[in-house]
Amino acid sequence: MQISGAVALVTGANRGLGRHFAEQLLARGAKVYATARRPELVDLPGATVLPLDITDPASITAAAAAAPDVTLLVNNAGVDTATGLVAGDLDRIRLELDTHFWGTLGMIRAFAPQLAGGAILNVLSAMSWFNYPGHTAYGVAKAAQWNLTNGVRLELADQKTLVTALHLGAADTDLSDYDGPKGDPAVLVAAGLDGLEQDRIEVVADEWSAHVKASLAVSTAAGPALA
Repeated sequence: MQISGAVALVTGANRGLGRHFAEQLLARGAKVYATARRPELVDLPGATVLPLDITDPASITAAAAAAPDVTLLVNNAGVDTATGLVAGDLDRIRLELDTHFWGTLGMIRAFAPQLAGGAILNVLSAMSWFNYPGHTAYGVAKAAQWNLTNGVRLELADQKTLVTALHLGAADTDLSDYDGPKGDPAVLVAAGLDGLEQDRIEVVADEWSAHVKASLAVSTAAGPALA
C-alpha cells in the first residue's frame, strides 16, 4: 500500500485520532476526504470536507457518491458512552454497536467496490480483547468490530483489498476519560499508517495493547490477566 498518491477518506476527522489521521495522510502525499457529523468543525487545510454520520445509512450512501475515487478507507469514528450491560441504558448500548459495528460495516459495504487493490484501516482498541467496569458496552462493540475486520478481510481478499486492524490503548484525546498514562495520538496514528505501507493486517501500536494481546494466552486458571 502506497499512501503517496492514494485517495483517503477518514471518518471522525474533526478531532482526536481522526484529525491526526487526516493531517498525516496529507503530509504523506494523499488526497484526503475529511468527514464528520458536523463538517463545520473540520479545520484541515488541503482536505476535502464532507458531512458523514456513519450511523445513518443515507449519509453513508451520500458520502460514497461524493467520493467515488477513494482507495483508502480509514474507519476511525467512534463513541464511548461509558455504559454497562446489565443495568445500562439500552439506547446507549445500541449506539455503541450502531457506531463501531454497524457503522463500520456500512462504510465497508458502501466503499468496497472501489477499494479493489486499495486498503481499509479499522481503528480498534486493546478492549477488543478484554473488558473494563463502566465501559462494558464499549468492550463488546470493539470485540465485534475486531471480528468484523477479520471477516471482511477474508471476503475482500480476492479483490486484493488490504484490511488492517489498528489496536491501541488509551490515547490522549478528548474521547478518553481514563485517568492514567495515555499514548501520544500522533505516534499511534503514525504506527497505523506505517503498518499500512508495510502491508500488515494487524498493528499493535503500543505496549498496553501488546500486553493485553499476550495475556490472551494465559490460562484463566491463574486468574484474570487484568483486574
